[in-house]
Amino acid sequence: MTWFRGFLDICKNLLSSYNWFSDTLDILLIAALIYWLITFVRRTNTANVLKGVLLLLAVLWLSKLLRLSVVSYLLGETFSLGFFALIVLFQPELRRILEQTGGTNFRGIFSGRAAQAATEKAIAQTVLASIDMSKTKTGALIIFERDISLEAYIRTGTTVDAEPAAELIKNIFYPKTPLHDGAMIIKNGRITSAAAMLPLSENSNLSRELGMRHRAGIGISERSDAVAAIVSEETGGLSVAVGGMLKRHLSPDTFEKILRSELLPKEDQNTRGLRKIFAGGGKKDA
Repeated sequence: MTWFRGFLDICKNLLSSYNWFSDTLDILLIAALIYWLITFVRRTNTANVLKGVLLLLAVLWLSKLLRLSVVSYLLGETFSLGFFALIVLFQPELRRILEQTGGTNFRGIFSGRAAQAATEKAIAQTVLASIDMSKTKTGALIIFERDISLEAYIRTGTTVDAEPAAELIKNIFYPKTPLHDGAMIIKNGRITSAAAMLPLSENSNLSRELGMRHRAGIGISERSDAVAAIVSEETGGLSVAVGGMLKRHLSPDTFEKILRSELLPKEDQNTRGLRKIFAGGGKKDA
């Protein structure tokens, strides 16, 4: 074992004498953080606030360059409390980040073929029920949990704990039943909750024709990685919300392709589904 300890000592000396490892790790982490921030800003309504902050910073820099002492002093005093100001300005977005970070589900136990089979059955039964509800214009909101836990929202509804079946889904959303309002949440391929309360989207750019059901579907997709399947009560249209984006007026085939692309392992034909669909036809509101 002496040679092994000697090898470890050499590795330690190399790492301590050269900063390439820490520097490379530093650069990769910063690049990933910048990419994530850009993506986050582009898909939320944070961009306008961020532009305002950058504009004020530019004015502060110009005021110092041109020696505008009063403007420079006022802006300097304002930015001295900039940390607290950013917390206030970005409070909804910061809350969303903490919800997503703290809600990450590390269970990893429910995996493999059993998980895939349960998810495939849940998708198939959801599609069958949604097609029937679309014909009768029965409103529905079905949420599929992924890595980020939805336990806080599950607790707001009524516990169901049942295998997905088209007839059961249709019965839950039948207008005269007590569970038709709110969302159904599917976790690990099972219906865990019905009539659950979800947060509404804070995106001010959404179309005014969107009702509470669509806004709730977009809202939960903004705060987590959940996938929301929606049936419109007004038009019977099929929609899917993912990552704060809403795809509306979907055909049954496209509706199923999006669900399978998002919820099943990215293998074979499922790898190409979502990005092509979101880049292609349909109407986008987000």
